[in-house]
Amino acid sequence: MSKHVLITGGAGFIGSHVADRLLAKGYRVRALDNLSPQVHGEQRQRPDYLDPEVDLIIGDIRDPDTVKQALEGIDAVFHFAAKVGVGQSMYEVADYLNTNITATGVLLEALMRHPVDRLVMASSMSIYGEGMYRTDDGRLVEGSRKNGDLQKGDWQAYGPEGEPLSPVPTTEDKAPSIASIYAMSKLDQERMSLMLGETYGIPTTALRFFNVYGERQALSNPYTGVLAIFASRLLNGNPPQIFEDGHQRRDFVSVHDVADACALALERDEAVGRAFNIGSGHDVTVTEVAQRVAAALGRDIEPLVTGKYRTGDIRNCFADISLAQEQLGFEPKIRLDAGIRSLSAWLEDQNAEDRVAEATRELTVRGLAL
Repeated sequence: MSKHVLITGGAGFIGSHVADRLLAKGYRVRALDNLSPQVHGEQRQRPDYLDPEVDLIIGDIRDPDTVKQALEGIDAVFHFAAKVGVGQSMYEVADYLNTNITATGVLLEALMRHPVDRLVMASSMSIYGEGMYRTDDGRLVEGSRKNGDLQKGDWQAYGPEGEPLSPVPTTEDKAPSIASIYAMSKLDQERMSLMLGETYGIPTTALRFFNVYGERQALSNPYTGVLAIFASRLLNGNPPQIFEDGHQRRDFVSVHDVADACALALERDEAVGRAFNIGSGHDVTVTEVAQRVAAALGRDIEPLVTGKYRTGDIRNCFADISLAQEQLGFEPKIRLDAGIRSLSAWLEDQNAEDRVAEATRELTVRGLAL
């Protein structure tokens, strides 16, 4: 009999793609999702993209009885349920802590009573803060930025003694540097899961996702991934809005490659007890990404580089994926241009409400965007 897998947050962007991958491999899949209006709209209906073979339980992961029901007959769990949004987390503090940390505690307590063969949880590159840097003389150091420099429009990260730095790929052994409530909650989720997994004999893996993009991302959620936000702006005839000077560098990874990584983490013994970067292994500036999305959508709209900054934003962070390649056999297959073309084809049939200005005003009023 095939294994039965539960995906918390399984009706969402990443969870639904992982469900597709697992069904194709012969697994049975159940999803637990509260169909949050911020992601799924006010109707909170089962999304059309969710495979009909997925057994969807609509409920709150913070409710122990709901979690107990969802775990019946389950052999493995993917824990993706979370509120996602760096800026929003800085003013909806209690909700982010409750949804991300408390809910993870409820799930872990349930797993103590109902052990499974594997737990895979979604962590985040946000736990790193600034990525890794190298000095001119070859030393690897932590980079940092000061508010005084940002207020003067100096966006660069500097070394401990103010020395200039060059960004390099970030490895899993970089110490966390927490710059938002969201990042703190993801680090707590990761540490709770790995610690209690080891304590109670539940083989556990944490996957630190970098900037995931692709079809099914919520286009009307102004706190979702940056490519979806750019697409929403462009579909409404508005320029993508970019903070600072647009030269900050990120790693954008296709959701299809992420689904591959999740399947590998479920099946590989080498994954147990470890955290892995899941990215593309390539970096690109935010301005370049905005221009590529506009070109793929056939919109002759240049991005608007604001010269402003948001509290908690970082300059550079992109993934070193060598550990996932060596231990999981993970090899990203979809290059950025191909992924954006696939995304743009899906976008042709989508409607998007552009709520970026509303979200920016919210951050500005609270002193989080300057």
